[in-house]
Amino acid sequence: MIVRRLLVAATVLALAATACNSGSNNAGPSGSASGPAFTTVKSGTLTVGSCLDYQPFEFYKNGKLTGYDVEIMEEVAKRLDLKLEWVKANFKTIFTALDGGQFDAVAAASTITPDRQQVVDFSIPYYDANQSFTVNVAKTPDLTNVDQLKKGDVVGAQAGTTGRDWVNDHLVPKGIQLKEFTQAPDAFTDLEAGSIVGIVNDEPSSRAEVVSRPDLKVVQPIVTKEQYGIALRKQNPELEKAVNDAMKAMIADGTFVKLFKKWFPTLVVPPEITPGG
Repeated sequence: MIVRRLLVAATVLALAATACNSGSNNAGPSGSASGPAFTTVKSGTLTVGSCLDYQPFEFYKNGKLTGYDVEIMEEVAKRLDLKLEWVKANFKTIFTALDGGQFDAVAAASTITPDRQQVVDFSIPYYDANQSFTVNVAKTPDLTNVDQLKKGDVVGAQAGTTGRDWVNDHLVPKGIQLKEFTQAPDAFTDLEAGSIVGIVNDEPSSRAEVVSRPDLKVVQPIVTKEQYGIALRKQNPELEKAVNDAMKAMIADGTFVKLFKKWFPTLVVPPEITPGG
């Protein structure tokens, strides 16, 4: 009888252990069992939503996904002992998709805003950004700033972005027409064709785009003092803490500075990613 009870007890313990090891639970940063537990959409994988065509943050080069955001998330996933998987998403709906559990995080040069914080949480900031105005100098060589735009002129911006919001708030009331694009590069292609007269877009992205488009030029920085963060689900505070801890460790050991200088060699490193800054 005693042996039988011991066998039953052992079976129950084995089943309990199997149940605890199934699903999408992760031990914590670097796989440490002592770390705070967090869950992911796929067990052992950090699934990240992004546009995947926004230079120099996330884009394909020679068939390989690369960029500042890409390398940041590769390092974060490594420190959390997780595989990294990217999901291409429409930026206009990317935060509601994150809230709905389609992925664990969004890394897409995403500005931290109060409206977005109603839907998702954000990591610590890792990039300071402004908007910019880009024109086709071959077609409108005298157009150098947004104040020269005339009623009826069409200005492009990516849907769902703070650039789009800036046009809507500052130019549309003056009679300027807004044309929204699902993908940012399509706006620059339209500008090359003369279908629009200008683009309002994040300055670093615009400067990267015009490098391969000789007729286009960023003629005006628009100071908006934005900061980018990694968006995370409000329903998963444990993962948010783990990501923040990984990013703080990257700041402390200089990894963030190294990545920033690689992708933005002419810019001053922002204090928020400088060790001791």
